[in-house]
Amino acid sequence: MDWRDEGILLSMRPHGETSAIVEVLTAAHGRHMGVVRGGASRKMAAMLQPGTGLTLEWRARLDEHIGSFTVEPVKSRAHLLADRLALAGLMSICALLHEALPEREPHPALWRKTLELADALGQEGWTADYVRWELCLLEEIGFGLDLSVCAVTGAVEGLAYVSPKSGRAVTAKGAGDWADRLLPLPEGLAGDGALGPEAVLAGLRLTGFFLDRELRPVLHDRPLPEARSRLVDLIARQARNDG
Repeated sequence: MDWRDEGILLSMRPHGETSAIVEVLTAAHGRHMGVVRGGASRKMAAMLQPGTGLTLEWRARLDEHIGSFTVEPVKSRAHLLADRLALAGLMSICALLHEALPEREPHPALWRKTLELADALGQEGWTADYVRWELCLLEEIGFGLDLSVCAVTGAVEGLAYVSPKSGRAVTAKGAGDWADRLLPLPEGLAGDGALGPEAVLAGLRLTGFFLDRELRPVLHDRPLPEARSRLVDLIARQARNDG
């Protein structure tokens, strides 16, 4: 069994004296693991950092085996080491993909979004891209939010809340006396424009609620990865400092 693909490195851990086990998100083969011979060497370990773009060749005698990777770096994201917030974003992406996605299940839409976000990290407005990436992740794990129309009135303007049960948007008028039981929907989240710091944080609270609920069975009642909490804390701290 063998295939070639492109991917983004999610994690690496030593395996034996000289090898490493790497986990990657690939374009056509989903989240996948494999052994890299010599991957624990100083030269290879410096290359096999989270976020590195790779071309990959995977080989195994049987499909169910972990197999081995031959890797070639095509894009380094080592510059993110100098940007604490962007690095936290990258680590949150890697941690959530590890926890949320079944192994070897292709997610082409999420792959494209992840690649776009990885390239945007550190650029102006990337935190809004990150929140929308979490919306895409929810879609891929089977609980996409419907933020296009009010579930009560059918209106497409003035959407202000999201139902915690259905994940559907609701206007202030449609919410009525139930508003305090709904989740705030930051204005502009459903589009692709810029979001202010408070809107980003509100978006993270919204996506975090559904990610926590949907991943609880997978995480065996553990909370969402610490890497995501660290990112949210840094964004909140930056918002306070900017304010």
